[in-house]
Amino acid sequence: MSLLRYGYIAGPLIGALWTWVMAIVACVIMSFSTGEAVAPFSLSALLMGAWLGFVWLPDGGRAAGARIGMSAALAVVPVVAFVLFQPAIYGPEETRLSTIALAWAILGVSAAWPLHLMLRGLPYGAATRHEFEEAVIRFLTGFGYVFFTAIVVIPFYVMVMTSVKSQAALLQNPLDFTLDFDRGWAMFRSYSELFGQFNFGTYMWTSFYVSVLTVLITLLFSVPGAYAVARLRFRGRAAFSRSILLIYMVPMIVLALPIYIAFSTTGLRNTILGIVLIYPVTTIPVALYMLQGYFRGLPGEVEEAGLMDGLTRIAVIWKITLPLSLPALASVSLYVFMIAWNEFLLAFMLLDDPSKFTLTRGVASLNSSEIPREHLMAGAVVSTVPVMALFLGLERFMTKGLTAGSVKG
Repeated sequence: MSLLRYGYIAGPLIGALWTWVMAIVACVIMSFSTGEAVAPFSLSALLMGAWLGFVWLPDGGRAAGARIGMSAALAVVPVVAFVLFQPAIYGPEETRLSTIALAWAILGVSAAWPLHLMLRGLPYGAATRHEFEEAVIRFLTGFGYVFFTAIVVIPFYVMVMTSVKSQAALLQNPLDFTLDFDRGWAMFRSYSELFGQFNFGTYMWTSFYVSVLTVLITLLFSVPGAYAVARLRFRGRAAFSRSILLIYMVPMIVLALPIYIAFSTTGLRNTILGIVLIYPVTTIPVALYMLQGYFRGLPGEVEEAGLMDGLTRIAVIWKITLPLSLPALASVSLYVFMIAWNEFLLAFMLLDDPSKFTLTRGVASLNSSEIPREHLMAGAVVSTVPVMALFLGLERFMTKGLTAGSVKG
């Protein structure tokens, strides 16, 4: 049996890793929320976590006195590390004691309580494979939640906080992401200037109707194409079905120069018409792929009954297939809308006239040394929040549409 299958080894190891991660999280939270420097010391955090991992192990048949005595004896190790080196969380002299104390409070709650849940059922002695794997899975689940929350929340938090800072504050301390409530409504000056001076209202409207047109054109081509692949029998059907997504094997940057030359030659560059024509090229393949799987999952007997009643194939699609496919059509429409709304490379390459900019192209135009950094971050927030709200509001419909065709009815 592997040594890790013994609770007195696996428990402290899980405790060390989890406490080290939580020490980093606590320092990041306090540094971002107060603007003061707070840092973790890895060795002390690991030793403290190993001790916590041992303390929270189930008794395993030992007497309570022996458990308390051994836990107290092992507590000497992290205490000595604190004294000889650095505490698990520390800060320079200018950092307030209350800030460090609050960071320690966050660490204590976020380390001790989850460890109690993770190590529940892991004995002090030899553990079964199920007990060991269950503890490891709990640890990996908790780490996954923390990691993915951090990579999503931290950039958005930095973006929002930077957008409400003044230029002087950003120059004085670019890493200070606290709010200065003394500025009042002046905190949102960058947003008002975006719409008043940088024409962002027009950019948003352009992105909106371009995205809607992209959705309509995509559905116009992908619905009959996906239905043909799913229901009809024709030569090359299998090859066509397998090659739908081949376009995504070619990086868009490789196609950039041919597209630029072709659009410049035909006069479509720097026009909304050109954008509306090229965007569906990037969305139709994925829409075809998503819809054909859903159409295959629909019961064919219903369509056959319609054909026997005298309906044409077009009427069957319009009156039977499409009503049954509304969840899939909604999810595909949402996905295509988000692709068109967030598309940057083609817009950056084909649009030079500010009056025709999409939102992403408008945000890119703010990336200049002559424009304050908070305006760029405010533009990023304006371009992100609408599509994020749309996705969060309709996410359940998108999930339903994506999974509805996974099982054939």
